[in-house]
Amino acid sequence: MGRLEMRGASLELLSRGSGRPVLFLHAEEAFEQNLPFLERLAKKYRVIVPRHPGFGGSALPPEFRTVADLALLYLDLLDELELKDPILVGSSFGGWIATEMCVYSPERIARLVLVGSLGVKLGGREDRDFADIYFMPHEELRRRLYADPERWSPDFSKLSEADLQIAGRDRQSMAYFGWRPYMHNPLLRKWMHRVRMPTLLVWGEQDGFVSPAYAKSLAAALPQAELCTIAKAGHFPQIEQLEETVGVVESFIRS
Repeated sequence: MGRLEMRGASLELLSRGSGRPVLFLHAEEAFEQNLPFLERLAKKYRVIVPRHPGFGGSALPPEFRTVADLALLYLDLLDELELKDPILVGSSFGGWIATEMCVYSPERIARLVLVGSLGVKLGGREDRDFADIYFMPHEELRRRLYADPERWSPDFSKLSEADLQIAGRDRQSMAYFGWRPYMHNPLLRKWMHRVRMPTLLVWGEQDGFVSPAYAKSLAAALPQAELCTIAKAGHFPQIEQLEETVGVVESFIRS
């Protein structure tokens, strides 16, 4: 990964392939497990992947407070890299950032793909839209995130000390941005009409963190959204069902 200094942030930046630009915003964990998905997209497109400030080896600038700071930073990144009419793909927490980007500057994004996205509260005050990942035991969390946790969930006992520190920092930063209010921006729901570009929602049928029922409500709240559910996949279908997920995303981009 390269590094880019901009707006007080030092970003780790991965770039692969050539052609139409695809900006991928990663989830709160499992960054490396996305690499096969990204390499597949890079066969046809120019794929750009920033590591969020506070995640991986990217320090969190002290003035960054909310997901809006990340969204505005990435809109500036589009200018910095001269990305015209990009496809924006966001997974989980990355989908939250992508949604805010599209609310602020819908004219900048050609198409939007949300994979198990967070960020928009659609239920009532007492309804839980997103499972409380900080309350549940680790084994239950694995079952919530993966349809086949034994195969796909990271084994922290096999990680190096350096990788464990990165995983800890990722979780700390996720809590920083998503703890209160929990995993959403209360203002986003009323601005969903601004996300007016063609949008694809990709959801694992066994997602126990953000349910497929929530995905249907999110699709209904967006002006031009279609929902595709992936069988035998949890919260990260691009990891557990690589071929099918690549297929639906590439079909959506071509259309």
